[in-house]
Amino acid sequence: MEHHLDADMQAIHTICKDLAVRTACLVDQQNYEALVQLFTPDASLVRPGGEPLVGRAQILASYQSKPKERLTRHFVTNSVVYEADLNSARMTSYVLLWSAAADSPLEAFGRKADVRQVAGQFDDYLVRTEEGWRIAQRSASFQMYRE
Repeated sequence: MEHHLDADMQAIHTICKDLAVRTACLVDQQNYEALVQLFTPDASLVRPGGEPLVGRAQILASYQSKPKERLTRHFVTNSVVYEADLNSARMTSYVLLWSAAADSPLEAFGRKADVRQVAGQFDDYLVRTEEGWRIAQRSASFQMYRE
C-alpha cells in the first residue's frame, strides 16, 4: 500500500510542476482565457508589486490589460512541491522573465530582448477540484534583476 501512495504522490508532484509551466506558457501565448481556467474560481493571485486579485474575472482582467505588443518568455525552473497530500500541495518555482517588443525587427536570432531581465518566483497553493488540480493561491514576486 505504501508503494501505491508513493506513486500517487509522484503523480501529484508532476501535475503541480506542470501547472506552473503551463501557466507561464499561456501567459507568453497571451491566452489568458485558458490561463484563468488553471485557477480555482475563487483563486487569489498577487502579481509582482500588485494588490491581490480574487477570482477568475479579476485575474483575467488584469492580464488582458497588459500591452499586447509586449512579448514575454517565462522560464520556470527549480519547482519544489512540499506539504503535499492527495488533495492539496504547496510549491515554489523560480522564474526567469525575458521580454521584448513585438514591433522590434525579427532577425536571424529572433527579436532583441529588453535590457532588463528579471528573476522571481511563484509561491503556489494548489488543490484538487472536480476540474482537476488548480491553483487556489499564487504569489508572484521579483527577487533580482539585471540591466
